[in-house]
Amino acid sequence: MGVDALPAACYALPVLVSLLTIRFSYVLWRNGQPSSRPRAAGLRCLIVLGSGGHTAEMMNIVTTLQKDRFTPRYYVAALTDNMSLQKAQVYEESLIEVESGGNKTVENAHFVQIYRSREVGQSYITSIATTLLATLHATWLVIRIRPQVIFCNGPGTCFPLCVSAFLLKALGLGWSCIFYIESIARVKKLSLSGLLLYKLRIADQFFVQWPQLQQKYPRACYAGRLM
Repeated sequence: MGVDALPAACYALPVLVSLLTIRFSYVLWRNGQPSSRPRAAGLRCLIVLGSGGHTAEMMNIVTTLQKDRFTPRYYVAALTDNMSLQKAQVYEESLIEVESGGNKTVENAHFVQIYRSREVGQSYITSIATTLLATLHATWLVIRIRPQVIFCNGPGTCFPLCVSAFLLKALGLGWSCIFYIESIARVKKLSLSGLLLYKLRIADQFFVQWPQLQQKYPRACYAGRLM
């Protein structure tokens, strides 16, 4: 039985590798192209927040979204970030509030925390374990939420989420359009997250806010100042 299974496995393995290669090539080719599918009533939207200026920039972008189009909205921030989700919640409460027994509840908005890949000042050796944990957590979140659109702008938290969404695309288990907007603070070079997403061609649309960055990275789109 084992001897008979060996030739079958030898034939099946190249076929499986070929199919995955074709699928992976298709996903890379399909990234960034307009969707041919009919538009749904609402798109599940994953918004990645980062501490400090990243959250301020992202919330500024969120204010321009069509709220009935990008709904429900899932805000994600690092577990050690105590401020970003509060800002998002305050913003959502300012949009629409439903009185329910005297309590105000936010419609179409969810707030999630995720493990951070690497803390500021953390050694690279110990960050291997935390990066693995963050990636597993990010994969679980993406599978649970199944976002159709992902917005991110540079925090390290976004990388495992985008990679997880891209892998689900490659495996045919879901399709997320990833929009990456590089921080306005990046004038001459991309952030590490941005550079990885650009080089690996993971983002469907890659935006920069300085013309010299677009000249240096020609696949990026110059969006002008968003702040």
